[in-house]
Amino acid sequence: MTNASAPIVTLIVPGRNIDAYAPAAIASLQAQTEPRWRAILIDDGSTDATGAIFEHAATEDDRLMVVRHETSRGLGAARNAGLDLVGTPLLGFLDADDELTPTALARLTGTLAETGSDFVAGAYVRSRPQGRAYVPGRVQPWTAAATDPARLRTTILEHPRASANIVAWSKISRADFWSQMRFPEGVAYEDQIVAQQMYTRAATFDVIPDVVVHWRLRADGTSITQGKSQLPVLRDYLAALRGGIRVLHEAGATAAVSARLELILAMDLPPLQAIASTHPDPAYGAEVTAFLHELHDLPEFADAHPDPNITAALAW
Repeated sequence: MTNASAPIVTLIVPGRNIDAYAPAAIASLQAQTEPRWRAILIDDGSTDATGAIFEHAATEDDRLMVVRHETSRGLGAARNAGLDLVGTPLLGFLDADDELTPTALARLTGTLAETGSDFVAGAYVRSRPQGRAYVPGRVQPWTAAATDPARLRTTILEHPRASANIVAWSKISRADFWSQMRFPEGVAYEDQIVAQQMYTRAATFDVIPDVVVHWRLRADGTSITQGKSQLPVLRDYLAALRGGIRVLHEAGATAAVSARLELILAMDLPPLQAIASTHPDPAYGAEVTAFLHELHDLPEFADAHPDPNITAALAW
């Protein structure tokens, strides 16, 4: 299939061993009401049929191209490989086990056309297994606080709660905004620090309340975010949280630091403390405790007031 209109946005779509989910991700691209896109499908060293699915899709739709890594380089490196190939004015990301909502690209690119901002961020929901299907849930309160109501041409100083939207795949950016930015490689949670760099480096950004992605919580528990009981994953996770706070500090975005602390205390730490209470390796609990002490030492800690309802909302 060939689309006569020149593409305006490139989606970088990395995946590794996600053959059960990749067809739905690709279908969500092809269902977009805004057809002027291209996508770079990056097979990051898969040992299942992911690469074959990507290749077949590219033979059917010339808006798709495939990059194959013979061995896995990790999500950060896969995204960086895609960034080097972007040739459109705008770019975004979609993990190959997630799905775009049908109007996502129209709303995101249309907003940037209106405002001229460096990037736009939308809302997202978890998609959880129910029987043999995945069913999207509600917008979580921290996501709503970041994206609802719509704010156009805003900044992190004006809208500090935007810092809660830390995922790469909820945003569309101007390609030249990425000229001095790349993802960390060789670590998990590579998008958290980059998200805060985006907020602090943007002249202006936009937020919209539209749900643009269904984020799949895999039934088999194999996604990175479901592996926090592993000590190396925990260390990457805490390093990402520390790094994001450091970026905000260096930019003087103290209200955003307070907002991040509120979320970390209400949302991130309780599950980690629960894991630590029964973890067989005492180093796990020691890492969590040391991180909590670091947070207590931050000057913004006194201004952080965690919402007790957030922990309950994690079940959504």
